[in-house]
Amino acid sequence: MSTTLSLKIEFGGGLELLFSNQRSHRVTVPALVPASSGTAKTAQSGEDEDSAPKKPADLAYLIFWLRDNLLKEREELFIENGTVRPGILVLVNDADWELEGEGEYQLKDGDEIVFISTLHGG
Repeated sequence: MSTTLSLKIEFGGGLELLFSNQRSHRVTVPALVPASSGTAKTAQSGEDEDSAPKKPADLAYLIFWLRDNLLKEREELFIENGTVRPGILVLVNDADWELEGEGEYQLKDGDEIVFISTLHGG
């Protein structure tokens, strides 16, 4: 098993403005992350990283990884209560993430994850 996963991340509906105005990103995340928390900062802290229990990286981990590594402004427009904010459609390989288990979906190498805001000003 590879130690990292290569993912294609896309943002639409205005979300790209929070991510350097770039719609498409290629990212590499760890295949295994600390089991104690879904946050990316825990995995990067280095605190007994080798001895900490691990779990496969999931979509909940990716959301926090994106916040910590790609999000440039206005975190509250992307994350609310530990997950993506209501009004953001999440697609995993072109399927609604609700059909894939939402944040519990275990990431696979080559996955394409799309975040689309359905909220628009007027």
